[in-house]
Amino acid sequence: MPEWAEVKRDSRLAIEPATVAALEVALEAEQETEQGSSAASSESSSPSKSPSCQANGAQQQHMEELKDASIHHTALKLSEDIKAMKIYGSLYKMVQKLACSPEVDKDDMKHTLEAAIKANGLETEIRNVIYHLIRNSLKTETKQTVPSSDPLYYLRRAGVQWERRVRKSLNSMCSESKAQLQGQTRSATDREEFLTKWDELSNYQIDLTNYRPVYAPKDLLDVLLSLKGPVKQDETEYRKYFRFSSQQIASKLKLIKSFFSFLPKWEFSHISLPVKNLFELRLHFSELLRNDNGGGTDWAVTCQKILKTRHAPLCQQALKKGITPPPLRGHLWAYVLGSQVEAYHTEHWEGLKQSVLTTESIVDKLVFKDVQLTATNDDRYFVFEDVLYQIMLCFSRDSEISQMIQTEFTNSAKVKQYEGPACGFVPFHGICMLAAPFCYLYDNPVSLYFTFRAFYVRYCHRLTTINTHPQGIVSLCLLFEKLLQTHEPQLWSHFRELQIQPIRVVFKWLMRAFSGHLPPEQLLILWDLILGYDSLEILSLLALIILSFRRESLMQVVTLENIEAILSDLSSVKVLPLIQLTLSRD
Repeated sequence: MPEWAEVKRDSRLAIEPATVAALEVALEAEQETEQGSSAASSESSSPSKSPSCQANGAQQQHMEELKDASIHHTALKLSEDIKAMKIYGSLYKMVQKLACSPEVDKDDMKHTLEAAIKANGLETEIRNVIYHLIRNSLKTETKQTVPSSDPLYYLRRAGVQWERRVRKSLNSMCSESKAQLQGQTRSATDREEFLTKWDELSNYQIDLTNYRPVYAPKDLLDVLLSLKGPVKQDETEYRKYFRFSSQQIASKLKLIKSFFSFLPKWEFSHISLPVKNLFELRLHFSELLRNDNGGGTDWAVTCQKILKTRHAPLCQQALKKGITPPPLRGHLWAYVLGSQVEAYHTEHWEGLKQSVLTTESIVDKLVFKDVQLTATNDDRYFVFEDVLYQIMLCFSRDSEISQMIQTEFTNSAKVKQYEGPACGFVPFHGICMLAAPFCYLYDNPVSLYFTFRAFYVRYCHRLTTINTHPQGIVSLCLLFEKLLQTHEPQLWSHFRELQIQPIRVVFKWLMRAFSGHLPPEQLLILWDLILGYDSLEILSLLALIILSFRRESLMQVVTLENIEAILSDLSSVKVLPLIQLTLSRD
């Protein structure tokens, strides 16, 4: 017994190295698959080793040592990052428990701990943590200082100005209604009524007559269409349009510029953001072109086996087929997004709920207004009205969201002028529709909330702000227009002749990721592909496909109202077959 006590004491002192060792195990496992085949081939090359082979062996050994050192330093860095995560406490306890168990020898901590980690399934947990930590490193997207010489400086500046404008509008609304943005304590009567009706908030009486959405997708689109970047036209550009010499262009420069001022300026082509072409998209989504979808029953069994591994990358791979069995979709999404409910999740949810019950805010009115204007009037989502109130009210109070989404505006010194909700952003018209599809996946509001939150942080927040991210709303608009102009030139010319911006008819699809437009079963398939390929570019591709397949009808009409009428009903759209057909074309 005294001997075990000594082992236990020494093991506690080794917890930090044990944590690092556990991370090293996970990192080494990630590299074993890639390097295993090359190592095997080198060993089977020649039985007799020449001096050059020995030199190569020494070099290989040196490279292995460097690799081990790199893994060690990476593990140290990840260990520090994991300490800031809420899951660190449970990981620490699991590693501590293993390190103190008879399975681990204190004289050979690394190897015996490695064996214990693998034997007890902790390796998968750690590998998932690393996987999500690397995927969700959003803070690296933030630029501390943006030089004015940056060609995208005007775009970043527009994003900051847009955020200020939205927050200023919210503050003005607070002043008009004499409400406090950060909220005020609910009366005891109101608190009691709110608690009593928590599961049926549709029966909670609230006057929303004087409240309106702060902004709608159309408002953001108008700002995007008004973006003016650096003037691109120089003499080289003008030669594309006029057969003038350099001297003639210089003498007629004022006249030429006035000519260009009358041309439509509604394309996004002047924005120098890199976007894929159809060939690159075909490569990115190449697995959709495989004909190995198999039977539904067999694939359901395979997905169940994948879920038993609890390995997030495998779950992500499973979603790439676009044929996810509906009963398993919620579990797969939770693993891919790292949103499996732990004890600290439930505790955090209860804290948010308590905040809703004790304080009232003007954002509450905006949430109720938004749900009533959108989900309540939708035949496919009205039954989830009560749970959507819960989710969005808690969402607006979640300060962890603003910490996970680090934007240029939230880092600005002028942010104090226009304070916003605790979540870090102002609700817009239709935001609850980004949460509504999750109601089909989860019965438990806690699971629903954290998976939705993870999805929003990973993807949706880029659709509602002006940003330079490769999958932000500006890039998606640019991608759509380039695809349309390149692959549907007749339709593109038709829009140009009518002086109608094509982006106006699809922007609401992009900003809400087609939620509320596609039938739920098709929307969930689309979001399977977003998660599987970790890409929002599928939204622009699908928008192009829908216009392409309705080309004949669109070519027959000449007004924006008629175009929108043709595209208003997407109930017949089958996401997977249409995307596969488009990607398989030459």
